[in-house]
Amino acid sequence: MGFGILEDRHMAAPPGTATIGDSGPTENLNAGSIELKRDGDLILQPQPSDSPNDPLNWSRMRKECIMLILAFSSGVTTALGPMVTPGLPLIAVKYNVSIDMVSSLIIGFFAFWIGFTTFFTAAGANIWGKRPFFIVSTIVLLATNVWGFFTRSFVSLAAMRVVQGIASAPLETLVTSTVSDMYFVHQRGARISIWGMMLASGVLLGQTISGAIIQNISFEATFGISALIFIPILGGMYFFVVETTYFGARPIVGQKFTADDKHISFLESDEEKESYRSQLAISHGRLSQESFWKNVWKPVPLITFPAVLFSVLVYGSYFTWLLTISVLSVSIFSAPPYSLGPAQIGLTNLPLLAVGLIGSPCSGWIADAAAKMMARRNKGVFEPEFRLVLMIPATLFATIGFLGFGMSVQAGHAIVYPLVFMSIHAFSVPFASTASLTYVIDCHPKDANQAFVTINFTKAVFTFVATTYANGVMARIGPGGVFNAITLINLGICSLAIPAYVFGKKFRSKVARSSLGQKLSG
Repeated sequence: MGFGILEDRHMAAPPGTATIGDSGPTENLNAGSIELKRDGDLILQPQPSDSPNDPLNWSRMRKECIMLILAFSSGVTTALGPMVTPGLPLIAVKYNVSIDMVSSLIIGFFAFWIGFTTFFTAAGANIWGKRPFFIVSTIVLLATNVWGFFTRSFVSLAAMRVVQGIASAPLETLVTSTVSDMYFVHQRGARISIWGMMLASGVLLGQTISGAIIQNISFEATFGISALIFIPILGGMYFFVVETTYFGARPIVGQKFTADDKHISFLESDEEKESYRSQLAISHGRLSQESFWKNVWKPVPLITFPAVLFSVLVYGSYFTWLLTISVLSVSIFSAPPYSLGPAQIGLTNLPLLAVGLIGSPCSGWIADAAAKMMARRNKGVFEPEFRLVLMIPATLFATIGFLGFGMSVQAGHAIVYPLVFMSIHAFSVPFASTASLTYVIDCHPKDANQAFVTINFTKAVFTFVATTYANGVMARIGPGGVFNAITLINLGICSLAIPAYVFGKKFRSKVARSSLGQKLSG
């Protein structure tokens, strides 16, 4: 038993369990044994091949360049959703519709169509690779922002947001699996946190900037400026974000080969390095013979996997709470006693952004440092459940933030008080996001694409419901009642981290041995 994680009597090392601190050679080929590749005293997991085309072997600069471009692009794409929130009252008046309808069709529908489309983009990425989806997504997002700048009717605006949501799906879904394509287990926490930081920055900074644009220029101008931002993103995407999916063979630690498998070699690779010109091709054709429709359906049964279900609930709820507070704060701060304008409402996100910029790197560093420390003290064995220790600060800060925000707004306290509690909640988000996403990637690296489809679709449904009904519920029971309820729901979800941690290894073993798990992995 390692740090309270129960061992499984059926499998000593179920999928996800990895040795990253063992010092001896591991049998891998029938010819004897090979020395495992390492990063200092850490055994690399997964073990890279010797191919120069294996993304695990790419230079650190190349990997970080791809990661930063994708993270920034995701942040800008995520900003497209809530960036219209400072202008919700203005849109409602301009087009003579209710604020709930504006919130639902302009924000909720955007999120819903992202979630729906991810089923198809993730399936396609598994077969044709990620690069064509990233590039097409960027082109369409550029076009829809131009559309939004010239729109002059609510129907056109709503239709544009549907197309924009569809186009946003790849940048919301495929980044996590790109991390598992390029990085080893002990490096993933920091990169996921960078991505999470960009997402949070998109949600918060997007509103700050758009608030000033809406108040000083026009609501439509937010889309025009977004279009200008997507021009350099498209250039970076085309020239630097090459295909990261690798279909070549890699060593499997502990795998034994028969005499018939002698032609398989991980020690000497005669694979030629792919030229940069070839890498710039938007598509390399079909890279896998898997069924597209089977891949479309695959995320649905994945929700029965405990690690995926846990991540669905944690990531989906924390992102929804962040967006819910954002939507409700517009109604709260635009009314007495605060009576703020769109630009001032946008500025209320700055302290949340500052806290997020601190919390994200902290959560990423702790995720990897805690995992390595616990693995060393667990005789070099890493368990994905080590990631779940981040749920402790996530739960604590979220609870304080929810209760404090609800009580301070209900009592009409000076604006500094709700802003402090909003910031405390914002600090909890990167810890919960990093914990849930790294956990599911470590448990199911091969299914990371589909697992995040399940997570993202559920998040989209949560967001759609919250943005549709949040203002109406708050009008009936008040902000105190709303955030007391959110606190209780969130505590219930976070408490699932306890059985996930204690029984996680048993759950992973049961999934690996089940007929469904074997069918999906096959």
